[in-house]
Amino acid sequence: MNPATVRRLNEWTVSVLRTILLIGICYIILLPLINRLSTALMSVEDLYDQSVRWIPRNPTFRNFQLVWVHMEYVKAFTNSFLLALTTSVLQVASCTLVGYGLARFRFPGNGLIFGAAIFTLIVPPQLVIVPMYLNFRFFNFMGLLGENSINLIGTYWPFILTSLTGTGFRNGLYIFIMRQFFRGMPRELEEAAFIDGAGLFRTFFRVMLPGSVPGLIVAFLFSFVWQWNDYLYVTTFMSNRTFLPQALEAAPGRIGRMLSQTDALASSSGFLDNHFYSLINNAGMLLIILPLLILYIFMQRHFVESIERTGIVG
Repeated sequence: MNPATVRRLNEWTVSVLRTILLIGICYIILLPLINRLSTALMSVEDLYDQSVRWIPRNPTFRNFQLVWVHMEYVKAFTNSFLLALTTSVLQVASCTLVGYGLARFRFPGNGLIFGAAIFTLIVPPQLVIVPMYLNFRFFNFMGLLGENSINLIGTYWPFILTSLTGTGFRNGLYIFIMRQFFRGMPRELEEAAFIDGAGLFRTFFRVMLPGSVPGLIVAFLFSFVWQWNDYLYVTTFMSNRTFLPQALEAAPGRIGRMLSQTDALASSSGFLDNHFYSLINNAGMLLIILPLLILYIFMQRHFVESIERTGIVG
């Protein structure tokens, strides 16, 4: 067998193995989504039909209509979007400044501060949620208010303050991303700006920040997605507001009361059980995931490019 044939055979083998691997990964990722979509489109009859597995016999959008109304989807979506957008912008701004300082300046404790930021990634949020709650429930701003305190629970201030100070959820990861990105940028850019008479802040905002757009995109998308799906912090600090995870949790009870009054067939047939609520839950989960899928579709190219340039895959 000549070398050219061996080379083509090796390339063909690698291509086949790579294709099989990609198909397996896509199957693992898409299977839960396809399963939820199939279940959400099922009618009550399909749910109890043993012959129905993936394709419903009587597909319906009734589950989406029910969960849309009883999740108060428009209100919950607006609250979740505003909170996720606000915290993401503030977290990216604060973590960019911290990352730039750790990457470009050498001072005592530089490595210690960076190590502490990375250490926050392995600390479970449940471990600090009680002290954080008490801190914001009796907020005193480092004792400057004396014996008086302010109750910030039920407002956006806990999220705003933690985002501004770079101590929010997963902020250690965003600091790491921005630090690594700034460390990879050539110092000649700053030196040229300094020679042209630019100061420190002007150099950062006019030279370094525009060149860090890929890192900013990665940090923003990560922050937005995690805040969008957050359940622990919103139920702790803002239990009086309606967000998508909370609305989905409360939806089955309201739907059950409504169906008990309006749907005689469901009420008399005993369909109001956990299996029936699985249809509603799957429809609600898809409504929560859908905005993120749309965001990824539009940002896919920028996201993949940003991941490659930040180097966090390695």
